[in-house]
Amino acid sequence: ALTASKELEITLTGKNCGLEERAPMCGVPYHAVDSYLNKLVEKGYKVGICEQVEDPSQAKGIVKREIVRIVTPGTNISQQSLDDEKNNYLMCIFANDGSYGISFVDVTTGDFRTTSMDSLAKVRDEIFKFEPAEIVCNDAFLISGMDFDYLKDKMSIVISSIEPYHFDEEQAEERIKRQFKVGNLEGLGLLDHPMGVIATGALLGYLHETQKSSLDHLMHIEAYETSEFMIIDSSSRRNLELCETLRDKQKKGSLLWVLDKTKTAMGARMLRNMVEQPLVDKKKIEERYDAITTLTDQTIVREELREYLNPIYDLERLMTKVTYKTANPRDLLAFAASLRMLPPIKQQLADFKGSLLKELYDELDTLDDLEALISSAIIEDPPLVIREGGIIKDGYNEDVDKLRRSKTEGKNWLAELEAK
Repeated sequence: ALTASKELEITLTGKNCGLEERAPMCGVPYHAVDSYLNKLVEKGYKVGICEQVEDPSQAKGIVKREIVRIVTPGTNISQQSLDDEKNNYLMCIFANDGSYGISFVDVTTGDFRTTSMDSLAKVRDEIFKFEPAEIVCNDAFLISGMDFDYLKDKMSIVISSIEPYHFDEEQAEERIKRQFKVGNLEGLGLLDHPMGVIATGALLGYLHETQKSSLDHLMHIEAYETSEFMIIDSSSRRNLELCETLRDKQKKGSLLWVLDKTKTAMGARMLRNMVEQPLVDKKKIEERYDAITTLTDQTIVREELREYLNPIYDLERLMTKVTYKTANPRDLLAFAASLRMLPPIKQQLADFKGSLLKELYDELDTLDDLEALISSAIIEDPPLVIREGGIIKDGYNEDVDKLRRSKTEGKNWLAELEAK
């Protein structure tokens, strides 16, 4: 209460609790909790969400409460506090005898990657490249000689060490197998990164401990080599003004600002990743160039594609809300409206030559069944809050229709009985 009242600039009150001093308290309205929560998390605090977990009418004595989630800078899923064009990474670093394992995830999009490296300078470059909101690490990393003051003060990264048991190798492997539903690590391509495996396992342990959810949307992990991308050290990154200007730290005036004509939040994040990590593999570069040439040559098709991409919402972050069970009916309608654009997009891609665009065409599932399910079940203008009801369409579910009828017809039946 003392900390929150100071940081949020709200009144500190108190309550008699049978002791000499009053128990300090401070509170905010329940419906406005998100904005206050975001303020605390942006200042680097971790906030526990505690809720009633049983029906008050069934409870004997005090109603049971539990921590249902811990919100940290790297796991905040609130739309208000996130930049649509930028990933919100949580990074885990495992240091051991001059070797380092790095794993990082954006829980709002499901982007999950890992690698290993042999020098602190390379670790520093990765931190500058991905700019995580939060870093968790083992105790050995805290005494590795990294400039933590710069990371905390200049880059506003929250850094904390987590319990040593998270970094147990066997447990780490088990967590990874469970999360990605595999029998061994070979299928995930993690065998070349034993240090990365430990960092990934520790990161999953930390996520399960704080999020208390199944994290079903984290379905893939990508092991990458730092040699796949051009190495740009932190000072070159700043001086080249790739994603922000040197003086104002703004996107406007940077290389990304010049290039970014993307239509969706997912596209904006992908382009940022491409600018941050230039390819060095000639074959991959040429594939990308071929795709770009195809799109620049076919102006009409490109413009049509842009039209179809325009109404698409941030599907990655909507999926996360569904997994966390925080999606409201309007989120689901936004999801369905986005899916409606997939068949025409696929149709446009059918005419393109070139391996990259053809691969996209082959892999694109238009998800017609999901779109049909949502459109047939949810009314066109649903209320924002689920508790208000009146969300499901008439004729979709017999039981719902029956209950709805009993609500109105019950009154009529009583009136008729009275008249009789």
